[in-house]
Amino acid sequence: MDNTIPRRLPGASGSKHAVPDSQPGAPSRALRIRAAGGWEKFMRRANTKPETET
Repeated sequence: MDNTIPRRLPGASGSKHAVPDSQPGAPSRALRIRAAGGWEKFMRRANTKPETET
């Protein structure tokens, strides 16, 4: 009987910590972050300028 502890490989548990790949045609993470920043800027500008009624 062998009394040594078996060597464990990283990731051998089956759990994954990586960000999943996006679906084909879906926007990348960088693009989503850029779009969110643009939306925040748009909302700030919309809140600072008074609306004019026509």
